[in-house]
Amino acid sequence: MMIKAVPVKPTYSFVNQIGTPVSGRGLIVKRIFDLLVGLLGTIISSPLVLVFAVLVKATSAGPAFYKQERVGLMGQSFMVIKLRSMYQDAEAKTGAVWAQKHDSRITSVGRFMRKTRIDELPQFWNVLKGDMSLVGPRPERPMLTEEFSKEFKDFPKRLRIIPGITGYAQINGGYDITPDIKCQLDNYYIEHYSLWFDIKMLCGTIKVVCTGDGAR
Repeated sequence: MMIKAVPVKPTYSFVNQIGTPVSGRGLIVKRIFDLLVGLLGTIISSPLVLVFAVLVKATSAGPAFYKQERVGLMGQSFMVIKLRSMYQDAEAKTGAVWAQKHDSRITSVGRFMRKTRIDELPQFWNVLKGDMSLVGPRPERPMLTEEFSKEFKDFPKRLRIIPGITGYAQINGGYDITPDIKCQLDNYYIEHYSLWFDIKMLCGTIKVVCTGDGAR
């Protein structure tokens, strides 16, 4: 009898470099805030998400939405939900690649969605599920997290808190900053997070959406 080999999920070394998770009553306040605003955001954004889902389907082959594995709290993986902004199978040959300016993998509709962050709106569902917070370090893919963790020793420390739809690094450069600077900004947020800090980051996100700063 032939025994089929069971694929083994790779073990990433960054998991052992994360450190101690953030704790405290502030996280309870943060979670309550996430649920209230996340539910409101889901309701308000649903019509806009539906419109762009139709546009994505009408202008390029493939599904309107896609799920992608990301690294969350303490290295636990989850599936992030987004409106598809790239051509289908855009990374089939290249694998995971850090987003670049004028990225040829991005569709015309996808470029607009990224500039306005509309492609991120379905992640309100991730917030309601508890995979993500409204504000926190943006979750990266496992392979990129592993790569950056080998180069920047503090990169895994970003995983001490639940990742966010938006964050301190997004307000201060977004995709235009290097992984090293992103790491420093995210860890600064973790050390200073509060409800008031989160509110300021959400207000700053509105400004970024209006100007398109840091989009790719």
